Amino acid sequence: MGTKHQSSNSLSDPKKRRKVGFTKVDEGLQPNDCIKIYIVSKEDEVGSEESFSIEPVDLSSFFEEDGKIYGYQGLKITVWISSISFQAYADISFESTCDAGKGITDLKASLQNIFADNLVETKNDFLKTFSTETHYIKSMISDGKIISNGLDGHLKNDCSELEVVRVEGQTMGLLYCRLVPLVLLLVDGSNPIDVTDPDWQIYLLVEKKNDEQDTPQKLLGFAALYRFFHYPDSHRLRLGQILVFPPYQRKGYGGYLLQAITSMVVADNMYDLSIEEPLDSLQHVRACIDIPRLLALPAIQPSLNATVSRLKEENLAKRTQITRFSPPSDTIEEVRKTLKINKKQFLQCWEILIYLALDPIEKYLENFRTVVLDRIRGDVIGKDTGASGKRLVEVPTEFDSEVSFVMFKTNGSGEEFKEAEVEESDKVKQEEQLQKLVDERIEAIKLVAEKVRVKSS
Repeated sequence: MGTKHQSSNSLSDPKKRRKVGFTKVDEGLQPNDCIKIYIVSKEDEVGSEESFSIEPVDLSSFFEEDGKIYGYQGLKITVWISSISFQAYADISFESTCDAGKGITDLKASLQNIFADNLVETKNDFLKTFSTETHYIKSMISDGKIISNGLDGHLKNDCSELEVVRVEGQTMGLLYCRLVPLVLLLVDGSNPIDVTDPDWQIYLLVEKKNDEQDTPQKLLGFAALYRFFHYPDSHRLRLGQILVFPPYQRKGYGGYLLQAITSMVVADNMYDLSIEEPLDSLQHVRACIDIPRLLALPAIQPSLNATVSRLKEENLAKRTQITRFSPPSDTIEEVRKTLKINKKQFLQCWEILIYLALDPIEKYLENFRTVVLDRIRGDVIGKDTGASGKRLVEVPTEFDSEVSFVMFKTNGSGEEFKEAEVEESDKVKQEEQLQKLVDERIEAIKLVAEKVRVKSS
């Protein structure tokens, strides 16, 4: 067999050596860097970058295992969501594709993880929805129950009216499926509710024009609530999701919707209303609604006056033991029965009521701060922080040290805790963290108090 001879001179000459190329590693694209999302209400807004854009949460969970897009150069994805039908269209453009070892991401499948059947195939079909589904919202709420209506204080000159409508059953399921993409895009860590469970209810905040019959009704937001049985003959409501759509946020619509739900809970004589893991912004709105209601309740004043008098007379800096300033149990129960405010929410509001009553607050701020510190210390570390019970200690960890801890619970003698004694430096750091929580809580109380004072003046 013959072999191909290669001159040793050619191998030694660097100019004649064979060049070897290496394929560039595909590092992938972050979805949020190449996806833009717009909400549009009219056909001529589609394609215009002046339309209302939204900032979605981290989209990486919808793409591949590591949350990136692979195989594309010059990728640009523009998604248009109709505020009329809540269907969507994705315009995808790119310069080229190349599998550099990580494959080529199936963009359609990834987008369907978010939009499911709401994703319309072609742009023409999407544009047609603005005429074919003009009255989609109206048809969805036609059999619903109106629980609140009135003129919109923001748009009185436009003869606009707001309605809060409750929908249930199959209609609720069909409509909610259209709204799920916005929930996923705007609420971090959210999960869709189970529309097959008959105890879920959807409350829709709708704006309609009184003087224009053909104008489509505008859906501004919604809330999803779950109905629980409470022994022996009552029900509780838990708010699982509430969302005002981006074009209408920071205009008071969320407060209007929550106020309507609160009034409905009282009118229907529910046991109480709770909110599942409320964000700080929602808790602020909730407190601004509940504080005026509490101030108008006669049962509040005697216990509130007694608490405030003690705080004005005592110097908590010189106390020898922790003093509790919680409301009496009979007041807690009266608030629950009359206003349907549960105990956890009332205790949050109780601190705000004390703050409002301590006038001037600057004179009694140190005492008030001590009350808040004692409550937070009890919540985080344990009710009796100077004795046996729950103990919070820091330990070496691979996780974020700012949010990692170990809780020990002793049997009363405290013997078990001796082996895990807190070092002095840890105590100092723990106290600093508690003080930071107190600062944040007092700032939140201050914001609610200012809002309530403006409303009452």
